[in-house]
Amino acid sequence: MARAGLTAEVLVAAAADLADEVGFENVTLSALARRFGVKDASLYSHVRNLQDLRTRTALLAGAEMIDRIAEAVAGRAGKDALVAFAGAYRSYALERPGRYAATQLPMDQDLVAGSPAMRRTAEITYGMLRAYGLGEPDLTDAVRLLRSTFHGYCALESTGAFGASRDVQASWNRAVDALHVLLEHWPKEQRRSA
Repeated sequence: MARAGLTAEVLVAAAADLADEVGFENVTLSALARRFGVKDASLYSHVRNLQDLRTRTALLAGAEMIDRIAEAVAGRAGKDALVAFAGAYRSYALERPGRYAATQLPMDQDLVAGSPAMRRTAEITYGMLRAYGLGEPDLTDAVRLLRSTFHGYCALESTGAFGASRDVQASWNRAVDALHVLLEHWPKEQRRSA
């Protein structure tokens, strides 16, 4: 019999908290069971396995992150939206490191397509980039550029890898400025002749 008050939502929220405390890679069903004072087996009535728990944690974190980004970019366009988007992304990554790591979990594309939070992420991100006059395939390329730049910067910053005396915030601001200039002058894709 399941412990009273223990639900999938409660477990996922606890897993997200645990991820922030010990790292997403260290979240296990055993650690979560210990947190609730139950046996591992009692969790299986709420989640199928560790992968299911991690996927649900990733979806929760993704929803939290896009809520923060959406609030930041509301009513903004162009550079103002990009700066707000980037700032919200970075603050979430640095304040919620375990949750943020969960957002990097590779997921089945059918699951992503069926997730309202993931659809909202695409809508907000692509909407911001359309203000720069981008269409496909440039939109997808620009999304990949932003994600890899933001993720790389946050990953390096979170480990203290920026050793130069230059202020990390100043470098972040310059990087976002450079991305804005690039997006305004996005190179046209060259058509290859057959």
